[in-house]
Amino acid sequence: MKPDGTTPPDAPGRRRPVARAFRAGLAALLAALVTASLAPAAPAAAAPDRPSDHTGAANRDLPGNKPNRTGGTDYYIDATNGRDDAAGTSRKTAWRSLAKANATTFGPGDRILLKAGEQWHDEQLWPKGSGSANRPITISAYGDPSARLPYIATNGKVPNPFRADGTKNPDTVGLTGAIVLRNQQYFEIDHVELSNDDDFATDITTGTYVRDGISVSINADLLPAGADSVMDHFRVSDVYVHDLDGPSTWQKIHYGGVNFQVFGSRSYKEYGTGGHHFKDVRIENNTFKKVELHAVQFAFNWFAADGRDAGEYDESGKFHEGWEQLWVRTRDLYSRDVSISHNYAESIGQGAFQFANAKNLTAEYNEVNGFLQRYDAVSCGLYLWAGADSVMQYNEVYGGPDNEFDGTPWDLEYTNFNVTYQFNYSHDNAAGWMAYMGNSSNSVARYNLSVNDNGVLVKNMLSTNYSPTYFANNTFVYDGADLDSFHDETFLSTVYFLNNIFYNTSKTDATPWYRRTGALRQAVFSNNDYYEASGTHSPQEPADPRGLRADPKFAGDPADYVTGAGVKNIRKAAAHFRLRNDSPLIDAGRYNPHLGTEDFLGTHLYYGDAPDIGMAESRKGKKVTNPVDDDPIEDEPGDDRVNLALGKPATASSTHPGANGTLVAKNLTDGDPATRWAAADDAAYPVTLDIDFGADTTFDEVYLDEYTDSGTNPRVRTYELQRWDAGTGAWVTFARGSDGIGHDATVTGFGDITTSKLRVSLTDRLPGEVYSPTLTEIAAYHAGE
Repeated sequence: MKPDGTTPPDAPGRRRPVARAFRAGLAALLAALVTASLAPAAPAAAAPDRPSDHTGAANRDLPGNKPNRTGGTDYYIDATNGRDDAAGTSRKTAWRSLAKANATTFGPGDRILLKAGEQWHDEQLWPKGSGSANRPITISAYGDPSARLPYIATNGKVPNPFRADGTKNPDTVGLTGAIVLRNQQYFEIDHVELSNDDDFATDITTGTYVRDGISVSINADLLPAGADSVMDHFRVSDVYVHDLDGPSTWQKIHYGGVNFQVFGSRSYKEYGTGGHHFKDVRIENNTFKKVELHAVQFAFNWFAADGRDAGEYDESGKFHEGWEQLWVRTRDLYSRDVSISHNYAESIGQGAFQFANAKNLTAEYNEVNGFLQRYDAVSCGLYLWAGADSVMQYNEVYGGPDNEFDGTPWDLEYTNFNVTYQFNYSHDNAAGWMAYMGNSSNSVARYNLSVNDNGVLVKNMLSTNYSPTYFANNTFVYDGADLDSFHDETFLSTVYFLNNIFYNTSKTDATPWYRRTGALRQAVFSNNDYYEASGTHSPQEPADPRGLRADPKFAGDPADYVTGAGVKNIRKAAAHFRLRNDSPLIDAGRYNPHLGTEDFLGTHLYYGDAPDIGMAESRKGKKVTNPVDDDPIEDEPGDDRVNLALGKPATASSTHPGANGTLVAKNLTDGDPATRWAAADDAAYPVTLDIDFGADTTFDEVYLDEYTDSGTNPRVRTYELQRWDAGTGAWVTFARGSDGIGHDATVTGFGDITTSKLRVSLTDRLPGEVYSPTLTEIAAYHAGE
């Protein structure tokens, strides 16, 4: 997209990888050019022209020029020649103001038609009423198809959703859009232009401004007793939203170009289950430019859903803070059957496409050109939070920030169940490729292409998962000299990396794989390709007995990757990185059901003796119609030494009474890093943990592991290891630690210890830590066993 709002020709542009500092400077320059091209809203002609190449509205007739086939009444609005005292039911008797429509209750099949080329300043459209099945209420355009879309410039003239004391006002939340729907359903909105800013040239940085393009909300407090709380059937298409401004701070409320939210002033626990959600939603073929916070936001925003008071325990006894939104799953509050596709977002303040609390959601063919442009905290380009059974595919994200936390194009967020990222293309995102939070089940990222997403490729992981995560057949092309690391924290539960290409273009620096010792301890690598342009491999490179260190032999030059082609040509961009017929990566992969059934280019999986490595499958060899996993990666051996403490009785001097009584000492010897023990909040030091071997046992190594997640840091500062001396009936110290435990603390150097019992005595906590210790595992080993 050019600074003047026009679109370059469809022929793909190409550019060479650039350093992060240069990208940041270029992004700033482009942002300045975009800002300079947008004049204040007051002069009608100053607002940006509609970008017809993205809305898809050019060269087609407007819906309002065609007959109403739903049996309802058409109402026309003409800002120049209309009269509010007219009938409104024909072009000649059109209304003039949006206020007339706001005072009208429409019925099923009715259409509210705005005249193309007309503008409504300082007005908001909030028609009353709801449609019905097969007879939605429509907001659309009529008139000259070559004229500008009808333009509602609300200019910030919307209610404030906050009271004077800063709390949310149940009467005004959700009423902040240029178009508003509240507790209404069966609506279709298309072919309109919207803005909601009183000064296009100046960014708001403080205050409590909340402004949407289209605001669709369920206000649970205003629903009559016994009323249906599921709002059904919404269509938003061919809409152009630009210039929505708000402060670059988190106000505990979402806003954006298209914003679906659920509000309730009390705790979510006080409302019923199985309702309070949206159903059958399509948000397609829209354009968003220079908006806050999001282009599309699809989520809950309950008033009392944060912190421990709003939290709950899951079936395993693990506690989840309210903001993790496990309650959406346990109370079946998911919105469902949602499609968000073929949208273009440019210069977005926070995360461009933020989805949450949805199941059966598909987000595909969306393009993000710049996100986190003005927001001063964390977010990602396109992601789903607390969702289920959903897929993000064929999306393109670029122009992300250089951000320490998150800032990536994609995000495997908290409390996702069966969520897949596949066939996505990201490039030139300085923070990295994928944020990865945890507390999820069956997360899969497969057949994606990442080019020049220098930063951290797989970022975070702040909690354990319910089941393993799979990163399969992705192609990563990056500059090792500009890459912070492959992973920046510590994988807390099993993650499988198979059939991926790690292609480092740097001729000077090998890939930095981690920044924390033991970061990859729960990661299993198999059949990946590790290519270093320098010819030197890092000593951090993960063990991968079936891996390769070969040039993949891409079809195109990695330095000339495709940009500017748009998501409609996303496979053309991806094909640049398919394998040549002489590639050593053909048939060098490993089959697993989590690969799915096709690659990025739509090729069946798989051909030949085995799947290829990388995001594109070649058609060499015989087609395997029904692949079978006869060599599961899940059976890969890890540490095959004998854990002498495994399954042995464990007791603790203190046990936390919470989590439904699941934080017990036996978790320390169950071999499962996802379970844990915790001491009571008022535990007195030393806190002792005893393992009873049942008979004299010899060991020369003890392994300790503390539990951490997003809100839990390591807590132990000093500890002692002690053996039981049966002759004296006393505990004898044989090793001490004074610099904490953390993850993967291996204690050796004390020689062979033979005893029937092992005690781990936690003698002090780290400075600044107020909570009691919590550990996941104690293991004991002996050389040769």
